[in-house]
Amino acid sequence: MGAVFDMDGVLIDTEKLYVRFWKQSAADFGYNMTDEHVFGIRSLARKFANVKLKNMFGEEFPYAEVREHRTELMDEYIAEYGIETKKGLFEMLGYLRENGIKIAVATATPKERAVKRLEEIGALRYIDAVVGGDMVQNGKPEPDIYLMAASELGLPPENCAAFEDSPNGIKAAYSAGCHTVMIPDLTPPDEEIMPMLSAVYESLDKATAFFEDRRC
Repeated sequence: MGAVFDMDGVLIDTEKLYVRFWKQSAADFGYNMTDEHVFGIRSLARKFANVKLKNMFGEEFPYAEVREHRTELMDEYIAEYGIETKKGLFEMLGYLRENGIKIAVATATPKERAVKRLEEIGALRYIDAVVGGDMVQNGKPEPDIYLMAASELGLPPENCAAFEDSPNGIKAAYSAGCHTVMIPDLTPPDEEIMPMLSAVYESLDKATAFFEDRRC
């Protein structure tokens, strides 16, 4: 079996930073972006996020410029303060390695940036494949990124567990045919995504139970 992880909000505690700096960047351009606006584009591919934000704020919303400024603000913060990992990260990665379970990361973040982040936290050495949002034609919530991640591991999607924290990521993993596991971060599962979930755990160390249950 394989394990495929979203990165932001599942492996690293950066979703709160995305919320903070999307709002700050938008404000710098004169737009009042709320938490709910940011929640709506979590893990969403750029082309979809662009459309969604223009629907919210109007066609004149400068998506590319706001996104670039958000990236700069966030990079400056991380350069000064570092990256926090999510609870149970290394317990989970160690467990998977010890049990011969292949590991991939499937993230909306471009691959080069994702690899850098994973290396910075010391997790890259555990991971067999990294698939970034710039490697697929259709990003989340489309299934492409999970299909590619499973292929990179040499496994069919139905033999992979996908770990996600956002509705858009869950929809992508579910559409790909993966066993979809939610590790809630900023928002709990809602009525729309509950039927898509194989399991919900409060943290990664608790989620090792998903594999233990399948060994019984």
